[in-house]
This record gives sequence, C-alpha cells and structure tokens, in this order.
Amino acid sequence: MPTRKKYTHYHKDGSIWAKGFLADDKMDGRWAWFRKDGTKMRSGSFTKGKQTGKWTTYDKNGKVYKVTNF
Repeated sequence: MPTRKKYTHYHKDGSIWAKGFLADDKMDGRWAWFRKDGTKMRSGSFTKGKQTGKWTTYDKNGKVYKVTNF
C-alpha cells in the first residue's frame, strides 16, 4: 500500500494555492485550491491521480458556484 503524505503548493506571494495528499507522487484523497486572498476556489477528491466523487467550485465570496460529479 502506498504511503500518503501531505502536500502544499504555494502562490508566488507565499499564500497557499493548493493542499492535499500524494501517494506514489499522484494526487490521492481530498484536495483544495485557494485564491491568493485565501478563499477556497475548488475542492474534491482523487483516487490514484484521477478525480472522483463530487467536486465543488466556489465563487469569489466562498459560496458554492457549481458541483460536478466524476
């Protein structure tokens, strides 16, 4: 079984751009992407690098804009 590790990627200004988990260098588990102001832009899950389940996109105020099923 692959070891999952936390992963965080940053915007050039140092704010968090994305965070989630990697397993065997592939996205795995819950992930979230953020705007530079810290509001959540998108969130969803991966299984071995492939998008799975419900993915939510948020507007600039942090409200749900749309939900997509994979």
